Amino acid sequence: MADLVRQTGEGRTGGEPRLLDRLREELRLRHYSLRTEEAYADWARRFILFHGRRHPRELGGPEVGAFLTHLAVERRVSASTQNQAKAALLFLYRSVLGLDLPWLEEVVRAKGARRLPVVLTPGEVSVLLGQLQGVMALVAGLLYGTGMRLLEGLRLRVKDLDFERREVIVREGKGAKDRVSVLPERLRGPLQAHLAEVRALHRRDLDEGFGAVWLPGALAVKAPHAARAWGWQWVFPSAQRSEDPRSGELRRHHLLPESVQKAVRLAARAGGLAKPVTPHVLRHSFATHLIQAGHDIRTIQELLGHQDVETTMIYTHVLNRGGRGVASPLDLLG
Repeated sequence: MADLVRQTGEGRTGGEPRLLDRLREELRLRHYSLRTEEAYADWARRFILFHGRRHPRELGGPEVGAFLTHLAVERRVSASTQNQAKAALLFLYRSVLGLDLPWLEEVVRAKGARRLPVVLTPGEVSVLLGQLQGVMALVAGLLYGTGMRLLEGLRLRVKDLDFERREVIVREGKGAKDRVSVLPERLRGPLQAHLAEVRALHRRDLDEGFGAVWLPGALAVKAPHAARAWGWQWVFPSAQRSEDPRSGELRRHHLLPESVQKAVRLAARAGGLAKPVTPHVLRHSFATHLIQAGHDIRTIQELLGHQDVETTMIYTHVLNRGGRGVASPLDLLG
């Protein structure tokens, strides 16, 4: 383990930046998210351990291929997980070690299976939402009513809700793009009541010398007072303050995605739903139900934030599943 500590910088107290420290610095320089930073550092660490704690400079294409094959064959990870590991190693070699990698072209990218998404019926959505209470019911309702991804919903700021125009502005969604979605009229009252409680919580934080939230990019430097402004507060703040893993500052973060995932899973079980239900299923259901209602596929593409309309078209296949409009030959027997 001492070799790994020396190579990666784990436990380092001084001196030149070590490998994982440099990896994190390069990721932060390029504004990668904390979740990506943790994932890439973990894959780099696993890669080093897999090859007997040898430094990546001593390794090449065969070693990368062997590691990715190990993940697929022995660990049986999904194609998306394997591709994330490859992306992490690609970043490590090119951006941290500054090495040209012509051999990486020979490392095959895993091809994920194209599967139809799980979609709930409107009745099943009602059952699910009826099993949720309080903030979790509000989060789930907003995910279904807007088509947002889970983290997009949890990262909403107060200023991103426009009650007059009935709009939700999704900031830096997938692909670092902003978009606009519809704010359900049914949630107007509950959201406003919720924000009144959040504002009271924010005032208490300010009175106790806290109340600052994390700000994106250089905004914390350009507008230092924005961190305590009401408009920049999270719509769904955590019940406790926590230490920022990068700056060490004690402040209130938004709800953890794991909390919402657990609440939705338990609600599905309590409602007797047989389908595997996650918060992302609500996004699938949003798109499918809009198509069923006759809305234009291009409009739905914009609401979902899909770059390619082909991605949105998969929901038309969901509608065709189950023989809609086609009589089974068994039913045609005399």
